[in-house]
Amino acid sequence: MHGLLTDLYELTMSAGYWQAGKAREVATFELSIRKLPPARSFALVAGLAQVVDYLLGLRFTGEEIDYLRGLPQFARAPAGFFERLREMRFTGDLFAVREGTPLFAGEPVLTVRAPLMEAQIPETYLLSTVAFQTLVATKAARIVEVAGGRGVVEFGTRRAHSPEAGVLAARAAYIGGCLGTSNTLAGFRFGIPVYGTAAHSWVLSFPSEMDSFRELQKLLGPATIYLVDTYDTLEGARRAASLGKPMWGVRLDSGDLAALARGVRRILDEAGLTEGKIMASGDLNEYKISELVRAAAPIDAFGVGTELVTSADAPVLGAVYKLVELVANGQKRYTAKFSEDKVTLPGAKQIFRCPEHDVIACDNEYGDGEPLLRPVILGGTLVEPLPDARAARAHAAASIQRLPEACRRLQGAEPYPVRYSDALLALLEQARRSVE
Repeated sequence: MHGLLTDLYELTMSAGYWQAGKAREVATFELSIRKLPPARSFALVAGLAQVVDYLLGLRFTGEEIDYLRGLPQFARAPAGFFERLREMRFTGDLFAVREGTPLFAGEPVLTVRAPLMEAQIPETYLLSTVAFQTLVATKAARIVEVAGGRGVVEFGTRRAHSPEAGVLAARAAYIGGCLGTSNTLAGFRFGIPVYGTAAHSWVLSFPSEMDSFRELQKLLGPATIYLVDTYDTLEGARRAASLGKPMWGVRLDSGDLAALARGVRRILDEAGLTEGKIMASGDLNEYKISELVRAAAPIDAFGVGTELVTSADAPVLGAVYKLVELVANGQKRYTAKFSEDKVTLPGAKQIFRCPEHDVIACDNEYGDGEPLLRPVILGGTLVEPLPDARAARAHAAASIQRLPEACRRLQGAEPYPVRYSDALLALLEQARRSVE
């Protein structure tokens, strides 16, 4: 993994740590959710697999080090700093919440404990991959919730902010509860089910809509999904129905989806295709799907793209990566920020999930609930293989269902109670007094 995939100041600080003799002090950083986006009552954690890949693969090549040597910001950096980069490997510890776990404002997603340079440099990558995938997984969970048992497929790579973002969004959406994705690479890389048949260009490439449908059925058989709105939606449905079985169903991509779905349902049923399904797509999100469900539109599945892979209504997660402990010369010092609206809590922490609330505590406390932060990497070695995307998806579904219904509501959701232990609050006051 390229060490340069970070912000410049992570590297200038690291050079400064080396110059000041601090590089091998052991630092503890926490990546936490400072605040939830608007209209979100929880954040569904995703991205841990990429965090692990990054930490275990962190390297600086000779070419990258030569590039840094040529930057004016490193003109005074000691030669030992560059040698340290050349030999750098992650030798520290990672504790993290399992992917697919709902978290709330103020709660840490992961803890990194390592020599200061090793803990500092990963900040940019870790924030990026966790925040992005968590946003998409959370959006997917909201969509799946309101779909009420109807399938949801992620369709968004072509609208993602980059091709790789599309691959990771597909993974996160699957963890959030989607049936699968249209992204073939995501299917190959992560074992996610893939879906899709043909676009409007397929229909347009044939002299007639009927010809295009006939050839599609010949190719795909029972997996055939006819896109029927290229010309006249209801007429397209009649033509598709006239071909009979085998087919999966039809897809509606424009117009009044509720009214068209009712018309198409009648056409399929009258043709004896009562098992034929209707999929709807076209700029859908959780609010539009909720309206279609409330209207009892006979839609069996939804394809959601742009709004999902960009988390369009809430594209930013307030995640932060903060130093909470530092051990130098055998002495531990607890660190915290006290600036207005950005206070951080000192010390490594644990989250205890109790039946009706969470408790954020010091990591050496024992709580009544389930501890959520677990060892993932110890001494630079993976403790055990991570659960795959399928297992993370199952964990997410079970975890979300355990949340109160009031917390899962699309609108007017109630916040989940999160408390701080007395010991943690006392540690905060201790840290505050130490800098007065």
